[in-house]
Amino acid sequence: MKVSRYPEPILLLPYIGKWTALAGLIAALSGTASAFFLFSLDYATHWRETHPWIIWLLPLAGFAVGWIYLKFGSSVEAGNNLLIDEIHDPKKVVPLRMAPLVLFGTVVSHWFGASVGREGTAVQMGGTLADQLTHIFRLRHSERRIVLMAGISAGFASVFGTPLAGAIFGLEVLAIGRLRYDAIFPCMMAAIAADQVGMAWGVHHTHYAISAIAPITLWSVAAVLVAGIVFGLVGMGFAKATHAASAFMKRHISYAPLRPLVGGVVVALAVWWLGTRYIGLGIPVIVEAFQQPVAPWDFLGKFAFTVASLGSGFKGGEVTPLFYIGATLGNALAPLLQMPFAMLAGLGFVAVFAGAANTPLASTIMAIELFGPQIGPYAALACVVAYLFSGHSGIYRAQRVGLLKHRLPPVARDRKPPSV
Repeated sequence: MKVSRYPEPILLLPYIGKWTALAGLIAALSGTASAFFLFSLDYATHWRETHPWIIWLLPLAGFAVGWIYLKFGSSVEAGNNLLIDEIHDPKKVVPLRMAPLVLFGTVVSHWFGASVGREGTAVQMGGTLADQLTHIFRLRHSERRIVLMAGISAGFASVFGTPLAGAIFGLEVLAIGRLRYDAIFPCMMAAIAADQVGMAWGVHHTHYAISAIAPITLWSVAAVLVAGIVFGLVGMGFAKATHAASAFMKRHISYAPLRPLVGGVVVALAVWWLGTRYIGLGIPVIVEAFQQPVAPWDFLGKFAFTVASLGSGFKGGEVTPLFYIGATLGNALAPLLQMPFAMLAGLGFVAVFAGAANTPLASTIMAIELFGPQIGPYAALACVVAYLFSGHSGIYRAQRVGLLKHRLPPVARDRKPPSV
């Protein structure tokens, strides 16, 4: 083994300089793209809310987006899963067209009234723009993996205003039970800087206030454990229902643009029957869940609308709908568990996401960033329990199993998880 004449801290300086520069470029690109996306989303949402008749054009909008993806976006149709696959097994740089296509598809989905999120768009734009640096700087496969992870972190952080959670999300989402510590510095730098870039462009994020947090007692811990189990089961149910709906549509409708057209008809008719409460991002309802009791079936309404929208092929993401589902579910569970409804809404907000995405650490940190440090112990407990009870599947099909979540019965234990 060759011994350098310089101490190890000195040898790290070029590494720090290189990845600080790359992370800064990724942050500038991703933060700017996310800012433009959020402004576009605000405009589209306001226009839809002031022109409710537009919901009847949702089927045509879905057909248009499906046709554009069929003609120009077949190579990037996999979205977030394509990014995760490229990190695991690098093959070729993600086509730049992914960024404008997912931006257009998501804004159109929200404009006309689909129930989808926004993190998928920000993550795909961040990862795609970051990956273009591979050609410019002639990066190796190992460096390209890190660049992609930093892009994912930057996109997540800038769209939610949670830089620490964004950094950990980029490390944690790739594989159940494992973190990629070789990318921790670039992901952290990119996430923090991208959040700052977004704010420099004038982005403002929603504030969620938890008015009361129960003291830590035997009862409160038991209540959070029970709630965590429910959150995990709902997160698992959402992931499986979305995958099942997508598979059903592909099996019965071979022509891709017709899938969102059919889904758009279903969503439009449901809005005509039930109203607009369950479409779009649903931020007002999420805020309401922190302020007062909401209808106990709200989480089921958002669950059904989002599964129908995503399962039929509308573009967007799953995370903000999961926040809605979790917050309203927590609000409904609060009186049953004799806990403050704002506190349970906050725990559901992050824990359903933790279970569906298999990201308990990022979700716990997100709770602390959004709601304050006092929620930390409860958030950690709820997110970990939800993670354990959500099984080994999730909303991201490309996510691999690095380590099983828990010991299984002897028959199941013999089945080794796929290697990462």
